[in-house]
Amino acid sequence: MSSNSLDTNLQVAQRVHAIEPFRVMEMVKAAALLRRAGHAIISMSVGEPDFTAPDIVADAAVAAIRGGVTQYTESLGLPELRAAISGHYAATQGLDIDPRRIVITAGASAGLLLACAALVGQGDEVLMPDPSYPCNRHFVTSFGGTPILVPASFEDRYQLGAHHVHERWTARTRGVLVASPSNPTGTSMTPAQLRDMLAAVRARGGFAIVDEIYQGLSYDHVPVSALALDPDVITVNSFSKYFNMTGWRLGWLVVPDSLVPVFEKLAQNLFICAPTIAQHAALACFQPEALAIFEARRQEFQRRRDYLVPALRELGFGVPVMPDGAFYVYADITALDHPLRGDSAALSMALLNDAHVAIVPGDDFGVAAPARHVRFSYATKYERIEEAVARLARELQR
Repeated sequence: MSSNSLDTNLQVAQRVHAIEPFRVMEMVKAAALLRRAGHAIISMSVGEPDFTAPDIVADAAVAAIRGGVTQYTESLGLPELRAAISGHYAATQGLDIDPRRIVITAGASAGLLLACAALVGQGDEVLMPDPSYPCNRHFVTSFGGTPILVPASFEDRYQLGAHHVHERWTARTRGVLVASPSNPTGTSMTPAQLRDMLAAVRARGGFAIVDEIYQGLSYDHVPVSALALDPDVITVNSFSKYFNMTGWRLGWLVVPDSLVPVFEKLAQNLFICAPTIAQHAALACFQPEALAIFEARRQEFQRRRDYLVPALRELGFGVPVMPDGAFYVYADITALDHPLRGDSAALSMALLNDAHVAIVPGDDFGVAAPARHVRFSYATKYERIEEAVARLARELQR
């Protein structure tokens, strides 16, 4: 028997069938094919900063390698890094977070996996807004849980509210998983909205996981962490977005003190530790020189948003609520003067093929209204965004 025939007879776990492909990658592949054919593609699809780690961070990584400090760290992470993150919460939000409660992870994805491993049991239901980041529901599914996508309108800032918790909580519901600011919408929960939602979950004895990986990229207000509102909330954060370290695979959790041993045990068994070199490099992120660079880059993202949102509205895209964080615009296509305005997947592919601008259809982000929405990422240079808008204008005004 050939190795190929043997492979096709292997049985995969049933849970795999409940996990859908990440469709945004299909757009990435299609764009790559056109690029290889010689077309100048402008990508507004992938949510990855065009900035990379500053020199001070790269230099710290090189120093760690040359200094031979590359062995495993404690499973909870370098004590110095946990202390630095605690200090960052104090400096930016006035929060007193015990470093003991901070768990360093191999990216926010590993943090979400640890949180779901700790809290989600077989058959447990977890509420989350629709639209939301697709991997969040798959993290829940991976541990036998059932993600419950709750349609959230622009009146709710596309976020899960206390009224959704009241309406959708059942005997099988165990908690909620939300993100603020959100991917794909770029909207944050207001402090009052977040407080009321957390109180509704707490009243039912449930857990709340709040993804705050884009909180450093907030534009119109000083962000308020869920940690300021509920002592039992679990927050997820990352060095990928604000700190521009996507491929370094480094993030962190803040968990209640009583759960630290639980997360430590899981981290020991599932990951041993987060990447050591990345941890040493991340210490440099909190140096004044690095923080000044990150702040300048945050302001540049805001400049891009302030250009792109009005430009899209002028083209006929519906953006009913201004995204106040991250680097995404979630746009309604139904008012466009275009024959594909009811099919976001077909429209996205047409704009890629004809205008050579890559955006993402709503398919990945939920089931409530994916065909009427597309996501734009402005994690690319301002001049490229201007050119993309010009191309879209020519295509849509034909």
